[in-house]
Amino acid sequence: MLEHFAEELRLARAANGMSQATLAEALSYSGALVAKVETSERRPSLDFARRCDAVFAADGRFERIQRRISREAVVPWFRDWAGIEQETTALRSFEPLCVPGLLQTEGYARALLTGGGLFAEDEVEQQVATRLDRQGLLTRDRPPLLTAVIDEHVLRRSVGGPEVMREQIQHLVKLGSALPRVRIQVVPIAAGAYVGLGGPFVIATSRQGEDLVYLAGQRHGQVIDRTEYVRQMVEVWESIRGEALSHRQSLDLLAEVAETWI
Repeated sequence: MLEHFAEELRLARAANGMSQATLAEALSYSGALVAKVETSERRPSLDFARRCDAVFAADGRFERIQRRISREAVVPWFRDWAGIEQETTALRSFEPLCVPGLLQTEGYARALLTGGGLFAEDEVEQQVATRLDRQGLLTRDRPPLLTAVIDEHVLRRSVGGPEVMREQIQHLVKLGSALPRVRIQVVPIAAGAYVGLGGPFVIATSRQGEDLVYLAGQRHGQVIDRTEYVRQMVEVWESIRGEALSHRQSLDLLAEVAETWI
């Protein structure tokens, strides 16, 4: 079905005498994304499909195909993002609620997943293992530049108890000190109200220089690459970083907070 969408898109574009660049402009999406959809490398979003219907006056044809793709997709929603994550050159992550998955310890991750009682024991262990496997990208050859900004409240909220929290925060200090491609910054409680309270997100930069935004929900995730939306989120990111302590100041704060968890 993914190939069906790609073929219909190529045929419609050719019938209208449009280049990929012209179509991308008409859709308000990047040319790189259009190319990937046409070669079945990326699944089209519902918004992308609806814009295709509008541009080609296709009477909902692209949306119908896209909805069938979504129903028949075998790969879990997060695996799409995990694949993108592994191919990036830079990740800009903001978290006001918990430690980002790429920086979590095993104990912290397990405590998060068991806290609500929503997952069976085997599901928890599978998700913990997957989360830890993802972290291998931080120590591989040519890892992405990861800049993680977290709210100080994350360091003060008990997840798994004092021992787990102490280990987790010390782990952040270790990563931020030992890995030159990992930068950790903390927005102090004194910042008060700031734009980051709107929720977590990640901006990923591909090897081609294309930025994508990832928004995570309770049981779903959404990758967005619309140019205007990405631009807005970059502005949000810059505003948040403006409230954060420097990397060195943040490591000092982390070390201090770790000692309070005894």
